[in-house]
Amino acid sequence: MSKFRLNILIYSLLLGLVPTILIGLFSYFIAAKDVEEKVNEGNMHLLNQTRMRVEQNLDSMQRTALQFENSSLLNSVMNSKLSAQDFIKVRELMNEMFHLQTQTILNQVYVVNLKHEWVVDLNSLKPLDGMDNMELNPSDLDRYLDKTDRIFWITGTEEVFNPSNVTDQDNWTSRQETATTLRLVHKMPLLSKNAVPKGILILQISAKDIRNMLEPDNLRATQYILNEQGEAFLSPPQDREAYQSINGQIVERIQQSGPPQGALHAESEGKMVSVLYLRSDYNGWTYVSVVPLDKVTDQTGSIALITAAACLVTMAAVLIVSLFGSRKMYSPIRKLHEFATGIQLQRQAGNNRKDEFEFIRESLSSLAVSRNELDKQMKSQAVHLREFYVLKLFSEQMPGEDGKYVSERYGFPDGWKSLGVLTLELDNFHLSRFQEQDRELLLFAVNNMVSEIVPVEDRFSPIVLNHAQVTLLTCKEETCEAGQVLFLQTAQQIKTKVQGCLGLECSIGISHPFKRLSDTKRAYKESTAALKLRFVLGPNIIVQYADIENRSNTEKTVYTKLRLTEDQIMLALEERQLGKVEQLFQRYLDELMCQDGFHQEHHLLLLQLASRTMGIVQEHGLSMRQLWNGEEELKHLFRLQTRTEISSWFLSKLFTPLAGILEEMADKQFVNITRRIVEIVHEQYDQDISLEYCAAVMSFNPAYMSRVFKKEMGVSFSEYLSEYRMNVAKHLLATTNMKISGIGQKVSYTNISAFIRTFRRTFGMTPGQYREQLYNEEETRAGR
Repeated sequence: MSKFRLNILIYSLLLGLVPTILIGLFSYFIAAKDVEEKVNEGNMHLLNQTRMRVEQNLDSMQRTALQFENSSLLNSVMNSKLSAQDFIKVRELMNEMFHLQTQTILNQVYVVNLKHEWVVDLNSLKPLDGMDNMELNPSDLDRYLDKTDRIFWITGTEEVFNPSNVTDQDNWTSRQETATTLRLVHKMPLLSKNAVPKGILILQISAKDIRNMLEPDNLRATQYILNEQGEAFLSPPQDREAYQSINGQIVERIQQSGPPQGALHAESEGKMVSVLYLRSDYNGWTYVSVVPLDKVTDQTGSIALITAAACLVTMAAVLIVSLFGSRKMYSPIRKLHEFATGIQLQRQAGNNRKDEFEFIRESLSSLAVSRNELDKQMKSQAVHLREFYVLKLFSEQMPGEDGKYVSERYGFPDGWKSLGVLTLELDNFHLSRFQEQDRELLLFAVNNMVSEIVPVEDRFSPIVLNHAQVTLLTCKEETCEAGQVLFLQTAQQIKTKVQGCLGLECSIGISHPFKRLSDTKRAYKESTAALKLRFVLGPNIIVQYADIENRSNTEKTVYTKLRLTEDQIMLALEERQLGKVEQLFQRYLDELMCQDGFHQEHHLLLLQLASRTMGIVQEHGLSMRQLWNGEEELKHLFRLQTRTEISSWFLSKLFTPLAGILEEMADKQFVNITRRIVEIVHEQYDQDISLEYCAAVMSFNPAYMSRVFKKEMGVSFSEYLSEYRMNVAKHLLATTNMKISGIGQKVSYTNISAFIRTFRRTFGMTPGQYREQLYNEEETRAGR
């Protein structure tokens, strides 16, 4: 293998393998990070649901306490000194307290009267000095009274005596832990903030009940709650010790005015865990979710295998491509080297193999391009350079230098006194033998014709710009009138040539004469503005910008007429009357292109009409792409210049397809309406139904439903209903022994005479005659 080919192979492998490995590594790490973010996002949703569930129950406790505190019974007993003789009031009070327990998940309620020194819980009435054997003790009351708030929550691990829960340990290790409580304390009265409280209302919930709310739907996560002091007051001791460092980090982050929620990685019991926390504004608690990190990232193993397999396959492909590619890339070098060796036969083959490019350099040095050949190439490029300068001049990307300097540098004509811009556009292109994709090619052909018709000394290089052929003409006369006459004569020559050679109609716009090259861009805008008069005067014309100025004083707005015609077009489209739409659109074009119209605003008004048409598409739940190919169609709309092109485009691209789609949707709707009416008749023929009833059920206008039903079924609703009922009656007469009056009532005829008349009108005989006929036929068959 040659040295250069070996270098190519090494470079190819480096270019292929290194990016593949890097992309594989980046893909794995990004995928692992995305998986972890998704898992954390899901756990955060679960944690937020837990928070809302807990806060809903706590808020329910608080509302229940407020209602109880404002009750007339509590207000009356708070002013009484209760004793054993007041057992009726005590029992009523306990009943109300038991009622609180049924509304929320409370396990104990205390009403403490500080003035009359008694306390009532769910079980008994005791004096304040007899509270030593109760869950609530005087030290708790003193601590509650020291707080300035009238309503507050108390969390902690106070031991609570509750015999009913002694045996229910719920995986806790001691009775004290089982009795961890949360208390809602209300000082009474609530509204007297600075007054000495007369009593205290305490609602108590056990930790077990709160823990039941923390059961995560995702069994991978462990959830618990920190109070405002950062204590996991609901967690068992082993969890408190395991998550103590984690809790410290969370509290530190929150105290540093960090965000109310976040995520972090920490170590717990020798394992890395992912921690999510969410601080509540309701009571200052922090909800924590802990998930082992290996469970968060257990899905990344398969990603790693897939990424590694993809990288190996890619590396193998790179190796194969590099081997064959290096051979292919070295092939021209080998041929050049052999050619150089054949030229310099005196060189030894060993030397050739040492430095291949040296032979190539020496052999190519004899084939250097001469000065004359380079001059020819430069001259051939001068034409393109002049066209490029003119293009920059029209786009204002080239400052208008002194005319003499430009003429000397680029070979443009000199000695001119004024300039003018001619802009030529092809008209009614869709009516010609050419296709739309031929437009640019034909404009280049027109550009070559202009180069031949107009002498070099009378023009700058003609160019094709924005789907038009543009020429910058020169005039050696100083007066504007002479320049206008010259430019008009030149335009007529060009127009005649284009029509004779290509058989195409074209329009030419002529700007005002100007004297500075820096005004070229303005003159180009004047020539394109002049072409807009084709909307009014029609195609195949030559227009000078002066024509627009002469007409500007007589222009008036026609928006009111156009708006009315637009509304009529939209209504005709909704009614799918394509012929009427075409007539209204021709009237719209008449009003748009009238002599008093705004020729500068034609495209904007047409865009407004197209937008309203597309609005009908969206109102019927359709996609605009079913009619319109977005930006390309919009560009094509702004390129329309003649009435024929505009009319053809709107009819073929908008009106006709939209009318077809609406007609198809209407047919489907008619079938569905008719089917539903027939179902109602078949199901409820024995009831008093009408077309108005069906319309109310289906939420349609009765008159509209009547037209649709008659169009689809060929008969009116009342005729169909009567015929179906008579067929049912005929069947009942033939298969049952029901009375004729009963059959009439069965088919919703309360008047038996009306039923008999309708039956006779339908089948030519009365119900009795029909039943007698059936009887006679059976007798005849039996006699045989």
